[in-house]
Amino acid sequence: MSNTVEITRLSSLNLELVAPLVAESERAGWRFLLRLVEEWKQGVNRFDKPGEALFAAVDSERLVGICGLNRDPYCDDVAVGRIRRLYVLPDYRRQGIGRELVQAAIQAAHGRFRTLRVRTENLEAGLLYERLGFLPVSDQADTTHMLALEK
Repeated sequence: MSNTVEITRLSSLNLELVAPLVAESERAGWRFLLRLVEEWKQGVNRFDKPGEALFAAVDSERLVGICGLNRDPYCDDVAVGRIRRLYVLPDYRRQGIGRELVQAAIQAAHGRFRTLRVRTENLEAGLLYERLGFLPVSDQADTTHMLALEK
């Protein structure tokens, strides 16, 4: 990871700082960061329920990546978490930032969740999750990868 990039846990979301990530993700054809902002504004998802967290990768004062951890909204089991909204600006990719963001979410999940799930349509992201120990699955609705945690 770049020496100037720090991973930090967010307690609030500065919509001005996240705007460049949203714009870049939309140019790439992804709408999930726009959903993150809309859900935050509406109070629908602020990553503030028990076990939840939102992490940012910051270079100086520039937000260059983001990743969230929620209780899985697609599952009735409170011990199942979901990694959500992982995105790193293209100029910052292949520096370990995505890995560090996901690892921060995994660390936060320990002791709260026994399983983490994720859904990705991006092949590179899927490989990242697999390198971090997630197993590909095809029999779970809204899930492409799962990771078992010790509770």
